[in-house]
Amino acid sequence: MDSIISASPEETERFGRRLGEEASPRTVFALYGGLGAGKSTLARGIAHGIGVREPVTSPTFTLVHEYRSGRLPLAHVDLYRLEWTREAEALHLEEFWNEPTVVVIEWPEKMEGLLPPQTERWELLLLSENERMIRRRAG
Repeated sequence: MDSIISASPEETERFGRRLGEEASPRTVFALYGGLGAGKSTLARGIAHGIGVREPVTSPTFTLVHEYRSGRLPLAHVDLYRLEWTREAEALHLEEFWNEPTVVVIEWPEKMEGLLPPQTERWELLLLSENERMIRRRAG
């Protein structure tokens, strides 16, 4: 499926759960969208689809949360607070690309040139107060 219209956070999370269930080692999800578009909700769904059991929250201040309770390790990255690509480079996220880890990145435009070629790019667009379009974005 390349796009859906989500009418609620629950639908967004369910869609993310399906993505997580299908994720394989070294899958990188780049989630694009403005503030409030539902990126963290989609990321939480992906985590639950992988089987993460603990609460999943956006790592806005810590930048990276790692979860190991699912069938695959998960690294949830939030680059909102970064100003420059150099700051993203300093995180050495490419180390995750070589591990059997699923990576979810919010605000990936802060490191676009550093993303691996196999990255799954998803864009979340606000259509109304409750509706979002979630669509696959070309690399």
